[in-house]
Amino acid sequence: MSYTVEFKNVSTVGLESSPVAEALAGLRANEARYFKNKYDQDFTVEPASKAKKLVDYVSRILKQERDIVIASPALEVAELHVENIRWTYVFYESGLSINVLYTLDDGSKRAVGFKLSEGMDVPEELA
Repeated sequence: MSYTVEFKNVSTVGLESSPVAEALAGLRANEARYFKNKYDQDFTVEPASKAKKLVDYVSRILKQERDIVIASPALEVAELHVENIRWTYVFYESGLSINVLYTLDDGSKRAVGFKLSEGMDVPEELA
């Protein structure tokens, strides 16, 4: 079931199994605030189990380009298309959030971002 993230009333819905669920929910809410304020777009997530293609997409980029394999289970994903940019987010049980930004114009550019929730250790695969 998909969930539209609220940034005024932060909720841990979908993130309860994370040892840093409240911090991860805050991180997720900050992303929701960004998209609402900058693009007037809601930030909707769905369980990773229902969006395996998106989890695999992010995992494939990390593995092929940096030989990184995230050990933590993925909890949720989000995908947004704004101003000809594809944004894909994966939120992990460890508290890690990874996003891949891919421009859809000619001469496409891609960026990968990593965010760690407050209170989590740096994952060994990123150390």
